[in-house]
This record gives sequence, structure tokens and C-alpha cells, in this order.
Amino acid sequence: MSLLDRCAGGTLLEPPVDLAETRQDADAAAELRQRILDDLLPYQREMIEDDEHRIVGFVGGFGCGKSRTMCAWSVLLAMANPGELGVMFAPTGPLVRDVVIRSLEDFLEQYAIEYEYRASPLPEFRLLLPTGPATILCRSMENWSRIIGLNCAWICADEIDTSKVEIAQRAVDKFLGRLRAGARRQLGLFSTPEGFGLLYEMFHEHGDKPDRKMYRGRTADNPFLPPDFLDAMRENYSPALFKSYTEGEFCNLTQAAVYPEFDRELNCSSITGPNESDTLWIGIDFNVDRCWLAVCVQRADGVHVIAEHIARDTPAVIDAVLAHYGGWVDHNQLIMCPDASSKSRSTKNAGVSDFGLMKQAGLRIQTQSSNPFIRDRVLTVNSLILNAKGERKLFIHPDCKGMIKGLTQHAYNQATQQPEKGDGGELDLSGQMDALGYACWQMAGITNWQVKGHNRKSGIVARPMRFS
Repeated sequence: MSLLDRCAGGTLLEPPVDLAETRQDADAAAELRQRILDDLLPYQREMIEDDEHRIVGFVGGFGCGKSRTMCAWSVLLAMANPGELGVMFAPTGPLVRDVVIRSLEDFLEQYAIEYEYRASPLPEFRLLLPTGPATILCRSMENWSRIIGLNCAWICADEIDTSKVEIAQRAVDKFLGRLRAGARRQLGLFSTPEGFGLLYEMFHEHGDKPDRKMYRGRTADNPFLPPDFLDAMRENYSPALFKSYTEGEFCNLTQAAVYPEFDRELNCSSITGPNESDTLWIGIDFNVDRCWLAVCVQRADGVHVIAEHIARDTPAVIDAVLAHYGGWVDHNQLIMCPDASSKSRSTKNAGVSDFGLMKQAGLRIQTQSSNPFIRDRVLTVNSLILNAKGERKLFIHPDCKGMIKGLTQHAYNQATQQPEKGDGGELDLSGQMDALGYACWQMAGITNWQVKGHNRKSGIVARPMRFS
């Protein structure tokens, strides 16, 4: 027997190689992968088997198996990328210790996967898989910026919706920049929805991008939970919390919603554009650098919002209207419904008001001496969304994402008891809602009862809709 037989590297002059580093067993790898997949619920397996999208999201209620899904996804990504690095994030250090590390250890032990664990200076797993070794770092979202310099094959983040949207988005941008190694490079985002956080932004507002897909798990779909689990949650949670924390639905959890009955499916319009015979009603909210336009048509079943536009100032508003709807302007079939203050105000800081500029351009304007009360304008929109008879008469096209965002997220300010009003920037939801409200008010506004020529304060009545 030669000494070379005992030298894993093949020669005494080369460093020894750990035999565990070089072992690859295709049959064992296939068997392990199949065992993991067989133990998953259908909605978990569907997400884990997605190797077509660079970004995958998993949103679910309490007890639907998010942590197990994340561990199974991580191990299978490690098998698909032997010798490469992966990172598992949690919102805080204690959650890394109590949830991520504990869940991963339980998962590895259940499937008899050999591993080495190092707690200091930062948690790290080294998995000895049938496809080859892989390293998993466990980190806190509090220190997400410290992954600079790492070349990763995959990264996942647990409960990412508990982080502020701005911070979470910056972290995701950084994560995507580190996915530069391995054969299957993916970012996995796992969370119970917490209002309208990052997952809503990424998978609803920008869900049409081809690089991403979201999967959902419902608490009720997990047959391994105690039989009284859902009943206990139903007794102790508000309807919005119950819907969010058991159905995995995005709901307003922090403040009272201004438009609580809006349903993106039941209030959905399929009208993609106006007919030649349509009269267009365009609600406008003027703001410096961000003017909102809501383009509406009336049909037999109600008001349809078919398009939305954002313009920098009044001249840009006029250009957009003439470019998109010039034919309706020429035939006097377009009515502008602006903020009443546009009579004396200009977003261009010019001597001519917004109202005057539109009139000079030949646009027909629905004049009013003053804006309707905010309460009446909101009530008008809400009565169109769903009235006491159970009728829905306001429908929004799916492409009008700004309108849908406002209708689902706009909340009341707890101090003023008025709809939240921002600074006109991208996060301000009041602009698109004001534009929609002005148009709806002109088409079917709520008015005070009139008794002998005087306003009666005890009630309100809706003006009849002028549907074609």
C-alpha cells in the first residue's frame, strides 16, 4: 500500500481534499428532492418548483407553512447550486435565531441532511448535500447592506412586509445585485401581508413584469393545524385582520379606509377605450409637478374609469388630452371636471389660471363656483362603488393602477378625520382620488335635500345618473 492511497488530494504535495466536498450522488439527490416535494402542500410545491421567474413571492396567512416553505425552497436551491452561497434573512437578530435557524435545523434533521453550524461571528450553515456542499448565511434585515461583496446564487427574506417599504425596496435592489453565481439564481420573498407593503408594491402594482410571480397560501388549506385554530382567530381578530392573517390578502390594517367597499374584481371594468359616441368626463386634480387625470365614460351599468394620466403642469395636461382624445374635443364630446380653485390658480406660475389655459386650448369645462364638501364627494364615490341596494356602478380598468391603489389604500387621518392629504408626491394618494371624485361628482353627485328653496341639513339625495 502506498501513502498516495491515503492522500485524498492524490499527492503529498497538494492540500488534502475533504471527500465530502467531492461526493455527488445523483440517485440520492433525486430521492431527497422527491421526498421534500412529496411532503409539501400543493400551494407550497407550486412555488418551490417555479424555476422560470427570477423573483418569487410567497404570501400566506398564519399557520399556512411559510417557514417550512422557505426552508424547503432554500435547501432545493442549495441542491440546484452546489458549491455556491445562499443567504436567509429575517427582520431582526432575535427572529434569525428563533425562527430561521430553528426552522432550518428542524428541517435538516427531519430529512437526515448532514450539516455543520457555526454561530460566531455570524450564523452560518454548511450543508453536505448529495449534489455537493453548499453554504447558507443567516442574517438580519437590520444589516442587509452588509452583503456587499458576496456572490450569491439565491437569497430569501422572511416576513419582509414587516419592514418599511422604502427600506425593504432598497434591500431587494441590493439583493438582486448579488445574484450572480450558480445555475438557478432566484430571490424569494416570504411574508404574511402587513397592509400594503413591499409585496403589494412588487406583485400587485408591478406584478405584470415578466421576472416575478407571487404565490398565496391560506390558513384553512393546511390540514395539520389544530381544528379550533381558525375559530380562535375569528373570535379575536377584526374582519380586516382575519382576512389578511388567514387568507393572505392585502388589507388596510392601520387606519379606517376611505373606500372600504371597493373590490378590485367586482368593481373591475373591461372597457379598454371610448366609443366614438361616448362623452368623456375627465376629472383633474392640479398639483405642481403632478397633475392627475381620471378619464371616465358613462354606460348603462354605471361609470367606467377607462384611463388615467399624470402630467407635470397645465400645458402638459392640455397636450395629453389633445393627443389622446382630440377627436372627442373636436366633436364637443369631452368635458373637463377640474378643481374649482383652478379658476384662480396656475401650476405654471403664469399670469393665466389653469382654467384659463384650458379654455384657450378649446377644452370644454364643467364649471362650478366651489368644490363639493369632501364628505359629499367621498360619499358620491362610495355610493357608486356599492350602494345600499347592493348595486355597483363604478368600475375601474385594471390598467388604472393609480386609481386602484388609491381606492384600496387611501385612509382617514386620525387627527383630522379627513382623507389623508400628502405633499403631492408619489406616495400621496389624494391626487388621483380627488380627480376621480371631481368627475364622479359632476356625473352623479350627492346633493342636499332642497325644501322651499333652503338646504335641509338632515339628509342627502343622489342626483340621477345621466347614463346613455
